[in-house]
Amino acid sequence: MRIAVLSDVHGNLTAFDAVLADIDGRGITTILNLGDVAGKGPRGSAAVARTRERCTLTVRGNWDDFLPASAEHDDPAIRWWHAELSGDDRDWLASLPLSHDLELGGRNVRLFHASATSVYTRVHFHHTDEEFAAMFATTELTGDGPEPTVVLYGDVHDAYVETFRGRTLVNVGSVGNPLDETTASYVILEGVGMTFSVQIVRVPYDVEAEIAVAHALGMPELESWTIELRTGIYRGRHAEVGLIGQE
Repeated sequence: MRIAVLSDVHGNLTAFDAVLADIDGRGITTILNLGDVAGKGPRGSAAVARTRERCTLTVRGNWDDFLPASAEHDDPAIRWWHAELSGDDRDWLASLPLSHDLELGGRNVRLFHASATSVYTRVHFHHTDEEFAAMFATTELTGDGPEPTVVLYGDVHDAYVETFRGRTLVNVGSVGNPLDETTASYVILEGVGMTFSVQIVRVPYDVEAEIAVAHALGMPELESWTIELRTGIYRGRHAEVGLIGQE
């Protein structure tokens, strides 16, 4: 059995469709989504529609959690992304589960967006042993499923696989806003009997076409979004590395 796991589409429909085409080309029919479907990018509503059409399961991300209730947010950019969604989109995002457990290749696999603590608790590639262990904990967010030996998450937009003392932590990266390189990322899980494997897949897409859509729609924070898509560098570092003002 093969399963595609993706995350952090962030309204980037060009990247999402490129990833879905790659998944289809491999004959994979089960797609799991780790959240942050909308926000940051220009086509959140279309990304929600595509997710509901194509993904077997979607768990709730931090943007999915706060955006539906942000009509009067202090930040006008947040209000723009909220307004871009339909009422049905918002209701669906708010209803998403926080985690999901499955068994594959003899492993107990757990899926959530950011951490076992909260959709807002961020765990980066450079983390402590305590943070690693906490990703496998049973919490109010995860419920009382079987103790996982494999955990997949998104949130930090930085794909990696780490195994320590029999437990494997996988970040699936980001489809729509990758911050480790400029190509979209997703993961394939495969189980054959008791054999288990993880594969990170990188998919190129037309970055400039997606930037043009954002520009045409008048999306806020366009400069930061453009630099992130073109460079794979997080907007909080743009001034530090001299990218502010790049067209």
